Amino acid sequence: MIGNRLITKQTPKSGILVNKVMVARSVNITRETYLCILLDREHNGPVLIASPAGGMDIEAVAEETPEKLLTVPLDIDKPIPEATLIEVAKFLEFKGDTVKRCAEEIQKLYTLFKSVDAVQIEINPLAETDKGEVISVDAKLNFDDNAQFRQKDIFDMDITEEEADPREVEAAKYNLNYVAMDGNIGCLVNGAGLAMATMDIIQLNGGSPANFLDVGGGVNESQVAKAFEILTADPKVKGILVNVFGGIVNCATIANGIVAASKKLKLNVPLVVRLEGTNVDKAREILKNSGLPIQTASDLDDAAQKSVAALN
Repeated sequence: MIGNRLITKQTPKSGILVNKVMVARSVNITRETYLCILLDREHNGPVLIASPAGGMDIEAVAEETPEKLLTVPLDIDKPIPEATLIEVAKFLEFKGDTVKRCAEEIQKLYTLFKSVDAVQIEINPLAETDKGEVISVDAKLNFDDNAQFRQKDIFDMDITEEEADPREVEAAKYNLNYVAMDGNIGCLVNGAGLAMATMDIIQLNGGSPANFLDVGGGVNESQVAKAFEILTADPKVKGILVNVFGGIVNCATIANGIVAASKKLKLNVPLVVRLEGTNVDKAREILKNSGLPIQTASDLDDAAQKSVAALN
């Protein structure tokens, strides 16, 4: 495995180079179950999801045999009650002494979940062995980014060279959210919802977005400049659409960043800017007086139409 590229549904198409292999004790599995603890917006807190159908795609289980899925809301301030643990273990079809062993394993996992600020711990499979052991054979853990300050040891283990795209790694250093796509119109937007809407309306007007780039609400001029660097580093980008609603963010800050970045990078692709909200009149004045060939748009639909037309 070492030196070869691992290709799965969770890697880029080119795969990820294998530099290390973890060797664990081999166990003889007689039965596989599924267990997950995650933060759930609908329940406003952690929930436990269990299924006796482990070792397989849990989404398929939920769709085809929903009766094999148990969801239990949990109290973030208390351990899981003993009765609940026993109920879950029996639902997972453990019997005899393994019921108690399963209950203990679940409680330990919930303690771990809270102690490391996890947003998800997925065990697939939670297995029963030929010796009557209950073991978390394979696990996936996700952590709350907001807890990085108190989970430094965990976040220091992050290996950025394994990230899907080096531009995503670079963007994250500047608190920018970037995801590459296959189109040719680069998008710079503040807010994930607005970014999704922007991509949708570009496609509605016959274009194709090259990326998802969310600069967030507390953006400054240097972040805007870095965002432009990342966008223009993609050879597929033939035009850029900036769509910012200034609620928290100051539109003038965005405008100054756009002008500075365009001049520094000697931008040579069409640029369409739609700004609305805080200090928008000042922002429009900055763009107008920049001497740059920046097209301004009155609304999102106008911006998308101009972006697509500029490529044609």
